[in-house]
Amino acid sequence: MMKLIRNTLSVIGLLSLAGFLIYAVQDAPSDENLEKKIINDYNVYALAVPDYLDFAGERLPLENPDILERMDRELLVNTYWQSNGLLMFKRAKKYFPIIEPILAEYGIPDDFKYLAVIESGLTNAVSPAGARGVWQILKGTAKENGLEVNSNVDERYHLEKSTRVACKYLLKAKKRLGSWTSAAAAYNAGNAGIARRLREQKVDNYYDLLLGEETGRYIFRIVALKEILNHPDKYGFNFREKDLYKLIPTYTVELDTPVVNFADFSKQFGINYKILKIHNPWLREKHLNNASRKKYAIEIPEQGFYSVEP
Repeated sequence: MMKLIRNTLSVIGLLSLAGFLIYAVQDAPSDENLEKKIINDYNVYALAVPDYLDFAGERLPLENPDILERMDRELLVNTYWQSNGLLMFKRAKKYFPIIEPILAEYGIPDDFKYLAVIESGLTNAVSPAGARGVWQILKGTAKENGLEVNSNVDERYHLEKSTRVACKYLLKAKKRLGSWTSAAAAYNAGNAGIARRLREQKVDNYYDLLLGEETGRYIFRIVALKEILNHPDKYGFNFREKDLYKLIPTYTVELDTPVVNFADFSKQFGINYKILKIHNPWLREKHLNNASRKKYAIEIPEQGFYSVEP
């Protein structure tokens, strides 16, 4: 009896396998059907470049075919790099509220917050040239503008202080070069570099300059991020308010003594060393020498936002 059952199951299995193979062959897509399926599953659209775009109130000359094509490129690249785009929306919600009032305090147009976006992706990035922080400030520029940079402390990673340095640089560039657009380009290529190219090429604005790849794309990248971040629905970005990153509220602890070990220091406030560094990335080592007894403001997150092992 068992033998009969086994033989019956074998026959059923063979019939099932045969049926599956017939179905699989019949259902296998042809090259044409597969191509149609791929096209229908994911669509990429040409984008209409807006008729009017500006940076800091200065209009882009989109009637110029070269300018139109360069703007189109940056809109396409940044629209269809979806993962990066979503991260920019998330981080902007967290960091723009810190940057915006400082720009306003210095009389810098609000559009310059998008310069920080393209410089670092609103992260504490490090460039091959040694520029650091959200505003990508070089060591020499930092020290010239009063930031502390040493093995213990690097205030290029201090968002408020580095934003102020960026503002000072941009004000000088605007005074020298005459426009906010050229000042923004100078943030990438240097005041002297932009001034020299304007003089050599006998033109008076950024859009008439022949520049290298990076500086030549610079303003267009800023404007593309401005346009996309201000019109997420138009460019296909979908998210809820709760999907965006939030700034954790903190309080300030003033410190004017050396610190032997920041891990021990952190525990006094119910946090650990990692969390201390998240909120104070300008502290570069696990200790602070501070022989000069300089006063530092340490940001401590309010209780309840982190779960920390005792």
